[in-house]
Amino acid sequence: MTLTLSAPDILRDDAGRRFDAATHRWQPARAGEAAGKPIAASEALRLALKAGARRLPVGVIGPNDASPSELAMAEAAGRGIALLGLPLICGGRGGCMQAASRGAAEAGGLVIGVLPSTDPLSANPFVSVPIASGIGEARNAIIASACFALVAVGGGHGTLSEIALGLKMERLVIAMPDANRVDGALECAEIETAMEAIAGRYFRVAS
Repeated sequence: MTLTLSAPDILRDDAGRRFDAATHRWQPARAGEAAGKPIAASEALRLALKAGARRLPVGVIGPNDASPSELAMAEAAGRGIALLGLPLICGGRGGCMQAASRGAAEAGGLVIGVLPSTDPLSANPFVSVPIASGIGEARNAIIASACFALVAVGGGHGTLSEIALGLKMERLVIAMPDANRVDGALECAEIETAMEAIAGRYFRVAS
C-alpha cells in the first residue's frame, strides 16, 4: 500500500480513499481532490494518531531465558513501538518481556502485560496495565488476538506458539534475526524496518 498526504493532512491509499481517523475506516475518494505526495507509513501513523485514530496494540514475544543480544533487540522493539505512538502488549514478566517493557516505558509508551497468574503484582515493574489472566500459558492466545502485529525476538516453544497463533489469526508476525523461522512471518534484520512494516500494516487493518 502506498500512502499519500494532501493538505490539510489528508491521508489516502492507492485507490485515492481518505483515511477517517475517527472510525478507522477508508472513505470513498471525492472527485477533483488532489492525490497528494507519498509519505512514509510511520509518519502517516503519527498524523493519524494525532487526529485521534485508535492506538492498536503491538505485541513483543520472546523467551524468559534470553541472551544479551535478544534482550537488547526486545528493548529496542519496545522503544520503537512506543515511538510510533502505539501501546505494547506482552507476557508481562521477565526476560524479553521485561526488556521490551522497559524500552517502551522509558520512551513514554503504554505497556500492557497479560500475566499467566491471578496476581497482578507479578508483572515486571515497567508494566502500566497488568492483566492477571489466571489461565497460564493459554494467555499466549490473548496476546496474539489482542494485537494487530507481533514482533518475535528469540526462540523457544512459548514464542513459537505465539508466532503460530499470530499467523493463524492473520496478524503481521515479524521475525527478528534470532527468532524462529516460520513460513508466513516477515523476516526483518533491523528494528527500523520492522517498525515501518508495523506502521504500514496499521492502515491495512482499516476496511
